[in-house]
Amino acid sequence: MKKISDRKRIVIKVGTSTLTHRTGMLNIRRVEQLVKTLADLQNSGHEVILVSSGAIGLGMGKLGLRERPKDTPGKQACAAVGQCELMYLYDNLFAEYSISVAQMLLTKYVLLEDRRKNVENAMERLISHRVIPVINENDTVAIDELELEVGENDSLAAIVADIAKADLLIIMSDIDGLYDKDPHTYEDAKLIPVVHEITDEIKALAGGAGTKLGTGGMITKLNAVEIAYKSDIDVVLMNGQHPKTLYDLFDGKSVGTIFSKNED
Repeated sequence: MKKISDRKRIVIKVGTSTLTHRTGMLNIRRVEQLVKTLADLQNSGHEVILVSSGAIGLGMGKLGLRERPKDTPGKQACAAVGQCELMYLYDNLFAEYSISVAQMLLTKYVLLEDRRKNVENAMERLISHRVIPVINENDTVAIDELELEVGENDSLAAIVADIAKADLLIIMSDIDGLYDKDPHTYEDAKLIPVVHEITDEIKALAGGAGTKLGTGGMITKLNAVEIAYKSDIDVVLMNGQHPKTLYDLFDGKSVGTIFSKNED
C-alpha cells in the first residue's frame, strides 16, 4: 500500500460534529486547528480539497434552534444562513496563511455525467491556482431526495474524490474509526486498523446515525468507502476532535481505520 505521505491530492471531509459544539455553536478552537493543519499540508506540497458539512448546524446555532428542523423550509433556512457563516469563517482563517478558498455547492443533478466535466474543470483550475475548494451539498435547493440530494456528505466526498482523481479520501468524524463492536456500549471494543473489503460482516458493525446535529452514521461512511473503492481510492476514517492528528497520519503513524483494496 502506498505511503500516506506520498498521496498528493487529498479530499478531506469534516462533519458537523467536528466543526461545532453540542450546542450547535461553532467550535472555534477546533476549526482554527483544522485550518492551520490543512494550510500546512497544502504548503508541504499536498493538494487539499475540503468537503465540509456544518451549514445547517451553524445555521441552527445562529438562529437559536436547539434541534435540527424536520421540515424542508426549516432545513433550507438553516442551510442558507449557515453556508454564509461557514464560508466567511474559512475565507478569513485560511487568509491568515495566504491561502484562498473557493465555494463549490453541488447537487446530484450537476454530478450527472453530462455536467461532471464542468465540475472537474473548475476544480482543476482552482487547484492549479493553489486555491482550496470548499465543497458542500447545496442544501438550500436540494430538496428532492430522488433527483437532487446526494443525501449526506460522506458519499458526496467519495464522489468528489472520484471526480478530482484524488489519491486519498480522509473522513474526519466523531469516532476514532471502525470498531469490532459498538464502543459506546462495550468498553472492550477494539479499533480495526485496516479493512481490505466491505463484507456483510463489516457492514453489520455499522451503527445508527451520529449526533443530533449531523445526518451521518457509520453505515454512510462504509457507503462512501464502497464508492471510493470503485475508483481505487483508499479511505481513512479518523476522529476529527484533534485535527493535528492529521500530522501523525502523514508521518506514517497508525491513525483511525484505513480502508484499502490493496493488501500489500
